Amino acid sequence: MSNDVQGTVATGFDEVHTEFSAVVAEENGESGAQLAAFVDGRLVVDLWAGAQVTGDTLTGLLSSTKGAATVVVALLVQDGMIDLDRPVAVYWPEFAAAGKAAITLRQVLTNQSGVIGVDGGFTIAELCDDRVIAQRVAGQRPFFRPGAAKGYGGFVTFAILDAVIRRVMDSSIQDLFEERIGDPYDIDVFLGLPAAVDKRYLPVLPWLATPEQEAAFEANSPGPHSIAAISYNINAPDFTPGDVLALSNNPALRANGPASMGAVGSARGLATMYAATISTVNGRPPLLKPDTLAEFTTIQSTAPDLVRGAGAPYLVGFEAKGLQYPFLAANAFGHSGAGGSDAFADPHSALSYGYTRRRAAFGFDAPENERLAAALSRAAQRAILA
Repeated sequence: MSNDVQGTVATGFDEVHTEFSAVVAEENGESGAQLAAFVDGRLVVDLWAGAQVTGDTLTGLLSSTKGAATVVVALLVQDGMIDLDRPVAVYWPEFAAAGKAAITLRQVLTNQSGVIGVDGGFTIAELCDDRVIAQRVAGQRPFFRPGAAKGYGGFVTFAILDAVIRRVMDSSIQDLFEERIGDPYDIDVFLGLPAAVDKRYLPVLPWLATPEQEAAFEANSPGPHSIAAISYNINAPDFTPGDVLALSNNPALRANGPASMGAVGSARGLATMYAATISTVNGRPPLLKPDTLAEFTTIQSTAPDLVRGAGAPYLVGFEAKGLQYPFLAANAFGHSGAGGSDAFADPHSALSYGYTRRRAAFGFDAPENERLAAALSRAAQRAILA
């Protein structure tokens, strides 16, 4: 399969090409993947492989969407338009119902709000629209005491932030992403995929597993009314993990781009977006100022997450990639997606990374990201020392 790899790498990054070729052969077969990376605002890796896959192919990003939405929130904090430590209800009064009056934006963004889903779950039609998600969440009581624990809000976190932003800015996360990030920096990530671009979308394929793997997955899956099931909407009637992975294949969801899991993009688009947060890209200055980066990339809690477990440390809106991948700096930040996508920026090395795979990763986890990111980090360090 390594002969199917297409694209380019800069001088000194051949190791990344070799590792990607091995991943394609071992993990993805004919279904394909993309890998892209920047160093100091320069594209140094742009690779893809697989039937129908090109460097411009778009696929569903699921929770990697949260990284894009967090950049929008960070820009508004940077502009002084919202304050992380003010209660959500100050901006969105309806949210105060059912014991939520004191919950702050920071608690929502760091998974400490207790608002991780809704009783009875959402229909797929409801998940297609952040405004509908927000209406359901407004009356929901938290599933744990705010501030007392951490619990990942798979589908609701950025619907809450979107409701706040709509009241402050009279605009949505989706529109602000396009106006301030996607369009000016020429980024192939879409929170709301235009109909004219939809032809570039390749559907996410279901994961492949042996009967033994499927049996083990079922045996270890949370019950349908557990806290993890609530976060991933498995408490909804007839909603399965396969439905989670296939959400991006729903045309209505792609068109609306819900800000917690509805983005569509490419590896190059993800890497460009993260590069733009820390470096000059396409002749434009970095999106985030040093103080904003410091605010959003400070570890908030290393306590185990009630939904995702011990291996999910959080910054503000972002995953703590410096704890997930110890070869990165402490303030590295990004977000992965259940299908296997991942993306991050490391301000210390001016490195950014984006990865997508067309076939969903078994069990929501794509371990090849660590291999690829490690190879990239080694190559970037050699480039710095050269």
